[in-house]
Amino acid sequence: MPRVAMPRVAMQGIILALALVSICMSAVAQVLFKVGMSGAAVRAALADGAALGVIRAVALNPGIVGGLALYGLGTVLWLGVLSRAELSQAYPFVGLSFVLTAVFGAVLFHDTLSAGPIAGIAAIVVGVYLVGRG
Repeated sequence: MPRVAMPRVAMQGIILALALVSICMSAVAQVLFKVGMSGAAVRAALADGAALGVIRAVALNPGIVGGLALYGLGTVLWLGVLSRAELSQAYPFVGLSFVLTAVFGAVLFHDTLSAGPIAGIAAIVVGVYLVGRG
């Protein structure tokens, strides 16, 4: 079967919106995972050390289940992005999930953001901006 050349499609409009929603879902999923793994039932199971108990506590934790659901939905959206945009343009936007996750960690969990991570976050944002400009 002959190969059909796909037209170059810039990340604009709905494609950019889908990418950003998918990335936000990934970052929120990380927050839910952190909340879930910090819960009393999971911590108790980890302290007990029984593998089956840990698996059960993790599998039944609403934060973890919610995070997995968000990852699943975000992946479906991401597949839509990849079907319409060049991989080299779309993939750098994934870096924004690191930025959002770091910000959520600092705001919600009082994680420390020192000069090094802040510089890294700035580099990611500049890089995504430059790639997005095409």
